[in-house]
Amino acid sequence: MNKAPQLLTRRQSLQTLGRRLAGGVLLSGVAAAGLSGCGFQLRQSADLPFKSLFLILPRQSALGVDLRRHLASNANLTVFTEAKDMAASEVVLDVMSEVRERVVVGLNASGQVRELQLRLKVKFRLRTPQGKNLIPEVELQQQRDLSFLESAALSKEIEEAMMYRDMQVDIVQQ
Repeated sequence: MNKAPQLLTRRQSLQTLGRRLAGGVLLSGVAAAGLSGCGFQLRQSADLPFKSLFLILPRQSALGVDLRRHLASNANLTVFTEAKDMAASEVVLDVMSEVRERVVVGLNASGQVRELQLRLKVKFRLRTPQGKNLIPEVELQQQRDLSFLESAALSKEIEEAMMYRDMQVDIVQQ
């Protein structure tokens, strides 16, 4: 007599699970339809008004590596980095500076650093190979706050490197 209620309970739990699963699938479908209906789509490469670009920046620059990779991923753009190809390009992207700053913004009662602000500043301009400015000198800046503990200095150093990397990616995507 004990087995009959167990079977009924198992059946009920399977039916409940089936209803929940069907409801979840239905809800996912409605959400997907809603997002596609509003025009949502993943970020794509920008359509640039030029087909070739000459890039001036140090090869060892970490930002330079990301910038080259990002620009090269655009199928409609040819990126030149050799000086002999400058005349063949339509525009020149001149990255003038890349500055990383580490500013103390908070101290604890004993005068030890408690909070830092990390900043990444990049100055650039866009011009023709003949020197006419298309976009005058512009500075992009990203900043992040970082709590600091002397006892966890190594892990904070790794976190700092990751934050600089994130800022760098954000600037490249702009």
